[in-house]
Amino acid sequence: MSGELVYGVVALPVGDDALLLETGSGEQVRALHAELLRRRAAGTLPAREIVPAARTVLLDGLPDPAAWAARLALLTAPPAPPPAAAPVELPVRYDGPDLADVAAHWGVPVAEVARIHSAAEYTVAFCGFTPGFGYLTGLPAAYDVPRRATPRTAVPAGAVALAGPYTGVYPRPSPGGWQLIGSARAVLWDHTRDPAALLAPGTRVRFVPVGEP
Repeated sequence: MSGELVYGVVALPVGDDALLLETGSGEQVRALHAELLRRRAAGTLPAREIVPAARTVLLDGLPDPAAWAARLALLTAPPAPPPAAAPVELPVRYDGPDLADVAAHWGVPVAEVARIHSAAEYTVAFCGFTPGFGYLTGLPAAYDVPRRATPRTAVPAGAVALAGPYTGVYPRPSPGGWQLIGSARAVLWDHTRDPAALLAPGTRVRFVPVGEP
């Protein structure tokens, strides 16, 4: 097909029926993921699961992955289309314990963190860590923040957090080393719901400030 080449794709067989496609950037992953989903829907790619990550896409349930590796290493794909669905809105109280540290890192007053963070529109790049946890991109690179030097042994469910270029919301209590800037009441994971995860790769997200920090 015609389109923009996804440069630097390395196709690696994984086990008996899986293939890992490595790329050079998150933008390439999004384009590759969208194209692979399109091909599966068209019936030309017999993969059971297609799972994006930061720099890779995993194809699981793929017959003869070694043969597919040669074909997919030369894959071309147009840029990923924008998601059609409206953004998921997550009400957030910007009251996290690391709010002042993030403000200092950004060089802004504490009150500006909520304004800057909620002004962006986010996209779930991939999911992982724990069921329902999405790695959201959307903040400009100037607002990247480091992980905490000492991770917390317990982070509450609903905590809105930053690390590197990502924003995340903890679906359940767990350890974590991200910078906590707020709290949301949304149910990110519910096994009785279909789908169980509120956020999936490609989902658009907006954070809506509520209450006073």
